[in-house]
Amino acid sequence: MRLLVLGGTHFLGRHVATAALERGHEVATFTRGFSGAPPEGARALHGDRNDPDALPAALEGWAPELVVDTSCQSRAAARNAAAVLGDVSGYAFVSSLNAYRHWPPGPVGPEDGEPTWTTEDDEYGPNKAFAEREIGAAVGMSFLTARAGLIIGPYDPIHRLGWWLDRISRGGRVVVPDALDQPIALVDARDMAGWLVEMAEQGRSGAVNVTGPKGMTTLGGLLDLCREVTGSDAEWVPIPEEALLAAGVEPWVHLPLWLPEEIARTGWDVDTTRARKLGLRSRPLQDSVADTWAWQQAHERPPLPPGSHRSEPGLPPELEAQLLATA
Repeated sequence: MRLLVLGGTHFLGRHVATAALERGHEVATFTRGFSGAPPEGARALHGDRNDPDALPAALEGWAPELVVDTSCQSRAAARNAAAVLGDVSGYAFVSSLNAYRHWPPGPVGPEDGEPTWTTEDDEYGPNKAFAEREIGAAVGMSFLTARAGLIIGPYDPIHRLGWWLDRISRGGRVVVPDALDQPIALVDARDMAGWLVEMAEQGRSGAVNVTGPKGMTTLGGLLDLCREVTGSDAEWVPIPEEALLAAGVEPWVHLPLWLPEEIARTGWDVDTTRARKLGLRSRPLQDSVADTWAWQQAHERPPLPPGSHRSEPGLPPELEAQLLATA
C-alpha cells in the first residue's frame, strides 16, 4: 500500500520508513528537508507541516492509503494533517505519555480511564492531546494514538542514553545518583516502528500506552549494561539526591534518565497491557544498548531538529569534578 510517514528521516520516523519498506509498502516521507534523506527506496516529499498548503502540494498525484505520524509538534500541524488525511484507511499517530495531565509522576493506568490535557496551553503535552482529538475526529475508527514513553535505539539525536554510553566508555570514576534501584522502562525505536506500521495496516483504533513493560530494569541495571557493552572500567560514585540537587544538578538533563525519588516512584508505573495484546514486542535491553553503542561509534550524532529547545544532556565536566572531589 502507499504509506506516508510524517517525519521519516529522523530517529523513530526513519525506523518507521525502513519497517514499511521491508513490509513491501510504497513509502513516502514528508519532512522539512533539514535532517537528511530518507532510507533508500522511500520517496522524499518536503514542506512545513505548519503551512496549510504544504502537505496538499507535496501529495499532489500521490494519495496515501496509510499514515504513520511521528512529527506532529504543533496545533497547526495537527489541523493541517486532519484537513488532508482524514480518508486514509489507517493512521497511527505518535503521541506521548505527556498527553496525560497527571504524568509525571503518574502512575498511568489503562488508557480509557486516564484524563488527557484539554487546556489551550502551547506546550508539548497539551499540544499532543489536542492533536489526538483533532486528527482522530477527522480519521475516525482507523485512528490509533500511541502514547509513547522513553524511546531508545540507533539514530537517536536526543543523546540521553548516548551520553551515558560516551561517558561510561571513558572509564574512571563516574558520578551516578545513589538511587540506582529506581525502576525505568524503555522501548526500542525499531520495535515501536514495526508495530506502528502493523497498527496502520490493520486500521487499529484508540489509545495505547507504548513503552517498556513495568519492572523491565532499573537505572542501575541500564548503566551496568552500558559499562558491559562499552568494555569500560568505570567505577560508580553514588551521590545522594540531596547533594546532587544542592550542587545544581538538574534531574533528567545533567544526569539523563534520573528522576528525583518522589517522581520516579510512580513515573515509570505505566500500564502497557493493551500494547502487549496488540503485539508490541520488546527486544532484550542488552541488544538495544549494544546496537546503540555500535551505531554511535560508526556515525556522527545527528543534529537536533531546527528550533528545538531541548537542553544538551550530560553532566558539565566542572560540575562532575566538583562532585567527585567531595564524594
